[in-house]
Amino acid sequence: MQHPDAGQLWNIAGFLDDNPTALDGFEYPVGVVGTVDGFVFEEDALFLCAVGTSEIRKSICERMRARGAQFISLVHPSVVCGQNVSLGKGVIVCPQAVLTSDVRIGDFVIINCHSSAGHDVQIGAWTTVSGHCDLTGHTRLGEGVFLGSGARIIPGKTVGDGAVIGAGAVVIRSVQAGQKVFGNPARVFG
Repeated sequence: MQHPDAGQLWNIAGFLDDNPTALDGFEYPVGVVGTVDGFVFEEDALFLCAVGTSEIRKSICERMRARGAQFISLVHPSVVCGQNVSLGKGVIVCPQAVLTSDVRIGDFVIINCHSSAGHDVQIGAWTTVSGHCDLTGHTRLGEGVFLGSGARIIPGKTVGDGAVIGAGAVVIRSVQAGQKVFGNPARVFG
């Protein structure tokens, strides 16, 4: 199954950034067109927010939504998307990700390249899944979770709200809200 927005062509007007020189040195066909709080939203304008840090992404999006901004979800055409996958608003799913079946993804989640979500996975709003992560069957991620590159969650485990899973960590036990875990097997840090 391909996501309904797959293949949709968009006219990208530019970037919003509070730093007007944020794109200096990069070669993009468009540049910074305004600040997050100063930009005047046009009626037909749609937005994506690709900020990787959950707290910053949430702050930006909530401020913009309070002013009437409308966000879309974007699923790269190379994503493998199985049956009964639901996406919230403002979700970004990057190239080569795999969403198997019965996957629930909350609002403003980012799933980076080559990551996978097995059957019956639930991902809470504002979560960031970095590249090459593996969420196996019946995994539950709370809101605002951060998974570092290459993190693995074994079947049936839960990761609480705001938890941080370090790069390469293998989670074999559920992780409490706000905990930071690293290593293989993952252990609480601090």
